[in-house]
Amino acid sequence: MVRSEQALALLATAFLLFIMPPGSQQGPHEKRLLNNLLGPYNVLERPVANESEPLEVKFGLTLQQIIDVDEKNQLLITNIWLSLEWNDYNLKWNESEYGGVKDLRITPNKLWKPDVLMYNSADEGFDGTFQTNVVVKHNGSCLYVPPGIFKSTCKIDITWFPFDDQHCDMKFGSWTYDGNQLDLVLNSESGGDLSDFITNGEWYLIGMPGKKNTIVYACCPEPYVDVTFTIKIRRRTLYYFFNLIVPCVLISSMALLGFTLPPDSGEKLTLGVTILLSLTVFLNLVAETLPQVSDAIPLLGTYFNCIMFMVASSVVLTVVVLNYHHRTADIHEMPQWIKTVFLQWLPWMLGMSRPGKKITRKTILMNSRMKELELKERSSKSLLANVLDIDDDFRNVSTGGNNASMTTSLGGTFMRHPTTIEEAAVPSSGTQRDLQNILRELQFITNRMKKADEEAEVISDWKFAAMVVDRFCLIIFTMFTIIATVAVLLSAPHIIVQ
Repeated sequence: MVRSEQALALLATAFLLFIMPPGSQQGPHEKRLLNNLLGPYNVLERPVANESEPLEVKFGLTLQQIIDVDEKNQLLITNIWLSLEWNDYNLKWNESEYGGVKDLRITPNKLWKPDVLMYNSADEGFDGTFQTNVVVKHNGSCLYVPPGIFKSTCKIDITWFPFDDQHCDMKFGSWTYDGNQLDLVLNSESGGDLSDFITNGEWYLIGMPGKKNTIVYACCPEPYVDVTFTIKIRRRTLYYFFNLIVPCVLISSMALLGFTLPPDSGEKLTLGVTILLSLTVFLNLVAETLPQVSDAIPLLGTYFNCIMFMVASSVVLTVVVLNYHHRTADIHEMPQWIKTVFLQWLPWMLGMSRPGKKITRKTILMNSRMKELELKERSSKSLLANVLDIDDDFRNVSTGGNNASMTTSLGGTFMRHPTTIEEAAVPSSGTQRDLQNILRELQFITNRMKKADEEAEVISDWKFAAMVVDRFCLIIFTMFTIIATVAVLLSAPHIIVQ
């Protein structure tokens, strides 16, 4: 059984050797061809038939991957395959004379190749390409495709960070040959080849157009040709939106809750300070993410500064609210402008009212008019009328029973049982002294009651003013947060979260 299998294998091998073409004998032909081509070849010679004509080199590149965009150092790191194609006048042969050999792979140090470099390279070795073999065809066509990790300079504009677009140029050209000796031509009008591009998680590739430029530099009269490819990329905003913007909006909205917390709870200021500290810690973490350049202020940095200012202002105004809420009449007197602004006009504008006191524009004007009339009335009253807060005509019995009874009770017994009209009209000295004592005591009690009522009213006014400030700050800072967020999103060149 084993012998039969070995016999079959030998027959198969013989059959394959029989049907294979004569090209199987290319080893000696390729060796002979290399000796004939490279023997008299000079790597320093520009391979053209006419020295007065430039050598045309077709140039292109294939973008494989965007490795990194360093905003701080303004660098772009990419993985690119270059493509250089030219025709070498000294590397032509007849394939029929060399056993059908159509092409060769030759190391670049044995051939002439264009010294094309990236002008704006930031690599330590300047040229980051790997020296691969040159594919030489029988008609003299040479194809050189060196891959490399390219580190190029790129002017980073972070004005609209993180909604920014970046345009990074990669300028390629011959380092020593001018345009009269070497002519670079784009091998594709569409620019770079993006068919094998690996998608980047942070950047979205918009395009990579190419352009040929002919420039006459100040140093030399000859024109120099270069090919510039522009990598147009757009930052993906999904990461920054959910990790920077949303947390910042949530923290700022928590600061707004401090204006709804009652001052008597004792946690109003603590909440504001805690939110301010948490936002400060968050901004320190964000600062490591933001580009560390001073050319422009990023849009996101402007937004964070606005939110930081808003939270800090909310803490300051919370202190003002607490100060108003805990003021008393024996220490602070409420100025008239505070009464006008915080007790009348602002509550009316905000739709606020106190129990039993509906605030309208009409009532505000009426209160102002009533205060003026009250001052005039008090200035015209007698001392007893001001003390007892009654009218001056309380001695007239015909005006009402209440005033008459009060007058009788305060006047003493001489009004109840008068013996004569003269005795009623002219009381004794002892009775007059008792009347003065009674009036003095009544004045003291009345003043105490009035003072207590006025103090309670003033404390109530200060507390209501604190409520008005709270409501006003809540509305203003809510509008500020919404407007700042919307303004940031609408001012960006694009707000598509992707």
